[in-house]
Amino acid sequence: MTALLLNGKELAAKKREQLKKDVEELATKQIVPGLAVILVGEDPASQTYVRAKQKACEQAGIHSVLIEKSNSITEEELLAEIDRLNEDSSIDGILVQLPIPDHISEQAVIERISPEKDVDGFHPISVGKMMIGEDTFLPCTPYGVVEMLKEAEIDLVGKHVVVVGRSNIVGKPVGQLLLNEHATVTYTHSRTKNLREMTNLADILIVAIGKPEFISSEDVKDGAVVVDVGINRVNGKLVGDVDFEGVKEKASYITPVPGGVGPMTITMLLENTVQSARKRS
Repeated sequence: MTALLLNGKELAAKKREQLKKDVEELATKQIVPGLAVILVGEDPASQTYVRAKQKACEQAGIHSVLIEKSNSITEEELLAEIDRLNEDSSIDGILVQLPIPDHISEQAVIERISPEKDVDGFHPISVGKMMIGEDTFLPCTPYGVVEMLKEAEIDLVGKHVVVVGRSNIVGKPVGQLLLNEHATVTYTHSRTKNLREMTNLADILIVAIGKPEFISSEDVKDGAVVVDVGINRVNGKLVGDVDFEGVKEKASYITPVPGGVGPMTITMLLENTVQSARKRS
């Protein structure tokens, strides 16, 4: 058995075509969705991500504003910039590209963004609403993962999902979103005992730990759905947290790296921004 691909690149392209139509519809009401991105410092990976977001906005017809600040910016100055954007009626979504310098509190920055413009879905109010299943902005990567599974018509109800990783950005929220879809969810992490035993119980295995090709074919049961959220650079090549070549021979579905979850993350950011703009109409 060779796994079918969960192709995030194709689904992202399909969703972005629909987003362009949504933006055109909003334009008839004189509404142009606006996304502001604050980039602090000159981290090459962050610069690459931000350029990709800007390009995606341009293609969808979303007004994109990039605000670049030096590493020397104070926390007070950065929070004041967020306050200004919170009050700007032309901006529907605000995100601060992470990571940020150590002298600035990441949590203070996240909490300063208005929940009405929190298109990253990181604000405690957004997280709380997600936990209880209320309408809110969902964190983009987990949101993208769930959309990929639904697009492939993979039944989630009652399925055992094992999440490897417990970050606030991916691990915790993706498990909660799948719990909201009536899956049974187990979280595992670096201190989990007998990790291989746990991953072999998964109908759906979601891996987000940042360790190159950490999950091998021995960690996966026959026919499992495997979603690899990791992206690592090894000898100039991008690889995931899953040994793709080995695992694809056991899984029923698998995400490639690159071209899997990554394109969906930016797409769901655009989706959240358009949804925010729609609330102005």
